[in-house]
Amino acid sequence: MIKIPLHWQILFGMALGILFGFLAIQMPGGKDFVIDWIKPFGTIFINALKLLAIPLIIASLIVGISRLNNISQLSKLGGRTIAIYLITTIIAVALGLFIVNTIQPGKFIQEDTQANLLQSYEGDASLKMEQALEQKEKGPLSALIDLVPENIVHAATDNGNMLQVIFVVILFGIGMILIKEEEAEPVKAFFRGFNEIIMKLVDIVMLAAPYGVLALMATLVAESPSADIFIALGAYSLTVVLGLAFMTIIFYPLLVKLFIGYNPIQFLKRISPAQLLAFSTSSSAATLPVTMERVEEHLGVEEEVTSFVCPIGATINMDGTSLYQAVAAVFIAQVFAQDLTLGNQLTIVITATMASIGSAAVPGAGILMLVIVLESVGVNPAGIGLIFAVDRPLDMLRTVTNVTGDAAVAMLVGASIGKIKPDTQPKEWDDNYEEQEEA
Repeated sequence: MIKIPLHWQILFGMALGILFGFLAIQMPGGKDFVIDWIKPFGTIFINALKLLAIPLIIASLIVGISRLNNISQLSKLGGRTIAIYLITTIIAVALGLFIVNTIQPGKFIQEDTQANLLQSYEGDASLKMEQALEQKEKGPLSALIDLVPENIVHAATDNGNMLQVIFVVILFGIGMILIKEEEAEPVKAFFRGFNEIIMKLVDIVMLAAPYGVLALMATLVAESPSADIFIALGAYSLTVVLGLAFMTIIFYPLLVKLFIGYNPIQFLKRISPAQLLAFSTSSSAATLPVTMERVEEHLGVEEEVTSFVCPIGATINMDGTSLYQAVAAVFIAQVFAQDLTLGNQLTIVITATMASIGSAAVPGAGILMLVIVLESVGVNPAGIGLIFAVDRPLDMLRTVTNVTGDAAVAMLVGASIGKIKPDTQPKEWDDNYEEQEEA
């Protein structure tokens, strides 16, 4: 019996879901049928993945840190990880600003479309504005306060508190490094076994991935607004897609090629199951178990690096989200005929970069942070109502960029400290293989 690779199964499930959703909405009661009887299976699939996110972060981070010999190794690993993440995020924001200023998608939106969109999504826009206002009123150091939880058990009950969980787990790991080896070994052994169990559960949940993404895509089609709105916002969507495609297909593969010598096509092929799952779930957190599995077992990054870099990346590395925020902010300003100065756009770079660090790795978190970015440059936040119609599919695409960035940075960090396996790139994918053989 021929075994179909997972990424092809997921692609088939996505295609079948789109077809099923399209056929369903053509029939009376079809939309309600999809929402009542198909959507729950997609929700269950996402919940099952999210269920494993916090346990996986706890187990994998502790296992990864426990393999380090001293605090200096942890400092080196953490410093390089955060530095590379910040650099790629700034590049993503700058790229988004360049593309949106070149295409100027706001010039394509008609006044009647503006009015309809703002009226349709006025309630959602108001809710996001209220949430953003609460965030803004916390004060300039609220991010530091939020980093340290007063109750780790409570923090671990919400995937949006991943940064708090990571902080406590790193603190726990530092404690393990500082005590005697024989005293720490029982704890290490427990978490090694715990980590193996969680990874096996990931394999089990992924067996349902084709069916889960089928349900998710069918629901997306059934709940989408009218085609006229998508056409009206086509220029904006195209701008975002161009930026995300450049980051995902060109920038990250080029990074691993230039700094590691890894074949770009092989990189994209091996990370593709995680990319497809990210597209289906719109959640870096839900995709994290699969991202870690692909990076470690298929891209060859050793466990101590993967278990540290990927969970942190799922929390603070939001290159796709940052690029989208830059494009959306300028687009909304263009729609309102508001010119942004160079200073305003530099503010967007800084604000979008910082907002990405605090953006939860769950669907729709980027739209909340966008309100803060808009207010930083004096653009009316009510303008987010203009982009709600296409936010969901774009959210799916920017999550793919986020996850691909996590994998690329994990490879760069692993290579920089000699923690990447040299035999993970098959000879048939090595550009210089024939020349090496002749030599």
